[in-house]
Amino acid sequence: MINEKIAAILEEKFAFFNHPRFIEHDPIQIPHSFSSLQDKEIMGFWVAILAWGQRKTILQNARTLIELMDGAPYQFILEHQASDLKRFETFKHRTFQYPDTLYFIDLFQRHYQRNNSLETAFNRGLQPNDLTVENGLNGFHDYFFNSEWAPERTKKHIASPQKNSACKRINMFLRWMVRKDQAGVDFGLWTTIKPDQLVCPLDVHSMRTAAQLGLMQEEKANWKTALALTETLRQLDPADPVKYDFALYGMGIEDKTLWK
Repeated sequence: MINEKIAAILEEKFAFFNHPRFIEHDPIQIPHSFSSLQDKEIMGFWVAILAWGQRKTILQNARTLIELMDGAPYQFILEHQASDLKRFETFKHRTFQYPDTLYFIDLFQRHYQRNNSLETAFNRGLQPNDLTVENGLNGFHDYFFNSEWAPERTKKHIASPQKNSACKRINMFLRWMVRKDQAGVDFGLWTTIKPDQLVCPLDVHSMRTAAQLGLMQEEKANWKTALALTETLRQLDPADPVKYDFALYGMGIEDKTLWK
């Protein structure tokens, strides 16, 4: 059981970081700059996948993507011509490069030509009694690469539980899309995936904090430990355990001058 002192710390830090001021310091600011569902989904997913490395570079490259799509991602995805793709040749973010960009655009186009929301790509693998999104993430991975020309190199950018990955970036994106509360940081746009099915986005910052608080027995970021941490957090809020990601991540990167 989580002792009362640790529980109080988590509640305090959740309330502190789950605040509109968090948006301006986090990659979630990118989807927050759009009003339509599809634009939020496209740029939310893309910036989440690019969310590794320096925050400044992540945000800069996300804005570059938006500019390359003429400031209207959803419209560009549906209406672009083959000649428009050449402009992306120089775009890269660490190991995410031109072939990956082309495949993302192609996948988005194929999906949105048949679906109104990216939600259907994530819930297609879910089973009625699933307690977590594990089957949904595995189904998404299979769906994402269900193409004859899917580049092998792009697979390293889309994690899945079946490979025992912690799936940090995709779990973070799902938190954005599924969680909803009065603070307005997360969007709560999707309804077929429930907050109690989400899994904690386990990264080096949240993992270190969780270990220091005695919430984890081992410091390994994989699917097993992400599930274990989420199950522990259910003790505090069974309906919304992943809300404590705000606390764990925020405490891990906390700079008191940044959050004043």
